Order: sequence, then C-alpha cells, then structure tokens
Amino acid sequence: MSIRSESVKAFIENPIVLSTVTSWFLAQVVKAAIMLLKTNRKSGREILATIAWRTGGMPSSHAALVSAMTTSVGLNQGLQSNLFAVAFFISLIIMRDAMGVRRSSGLQAKSLNSLGRNMEERMGFEYHPVKEVQGHAPLEVIIGALLGIFIAAAYAYL
Repeated sequence: MSIRSESVKAFIENPIVLSTVTSWFLAQVVKAAIMLLKTNRKSGREILATIAWRTGGMPSSHAALVSAMTTSVGLNQGLQSNLFAVAFFISLIIMRDAMGVRRSSGLQAKSLNSLGRNMEERMGFEYHPVKEVQGHAPLEVIIGALLGIFIAAAYAYL
C-alpha cells in the first residue's frame, strides 16, 4: 500500500472524522424523518435534498457536527490541548451563529417576501422572493449538540 493510500485510510478511520461525519449525517437523517412526519412532502428527491444539504430544523446538524468534533478532540487529544481550545471556540461561534445571525436573517427574509407579495398583489409590481435561510431555535441547537456529544463519546468508549 502506498504512503498516500495509507494516509487516506488513516484519515477515514480517524475517530474524530468518523464521529463528526456520523453526527452530521445522523442529524440530517433525523431532520428528514421529522420532515416526513410533519409535512406532505414525501418525494424521494425532497428526502435526499434534506439529508444532503438542507439547513435549519430539528436537530441542528451544524451543532451536531461541531460538538462531535470538539468532544472527539477533547477525548482523543485532551482538554488541555491547543486543538481542543480551537475546536471549542469555533463550535461556540458556529452554534451562536446558527441561533442568531442565520435565524435573524431568515426571519427578515420571510418578512421581506411577505411584504413583496403584498406589494405585487396591490400595486402590480413583479416581485422575486429572496431565499429564506432558516436558522435554528435554541432547542434545535441543544438537541444537535447533545447528539454530537453522545456520538463522539460512543466512538471513544465503545
């Protein structure tokens, strides 16, 4: 086996990588399952789109990913490591952003689209809606973070 192949294999088998990717993927699958239960959109394309890249909703895959990464780094490298400190603060920024800036801009986009539709109906203006990026409610972030922590712990201890 070549050095390059061994490096790729080591990366893929790394517990930090495994727990991080697993947490993100599981959060997206749970999000798709919740979407299926809540809505009538049950096409395969909708489900795959949700699993692959949709943001917002329960649980937060952003929070699951970064909390799994941080927990794995802490368990593998130690809480005193520089890498843990960096991962911890990046995680805080990402989770705060998911609840704050992204949620806020999504609510603003929703209001703007409502106003635009009203103007279009009343005054005949053509309105092109803006994308409504959905952020997360605090509970969605907490559940995502707990999911990531539990998955990272499972990879470390099982």
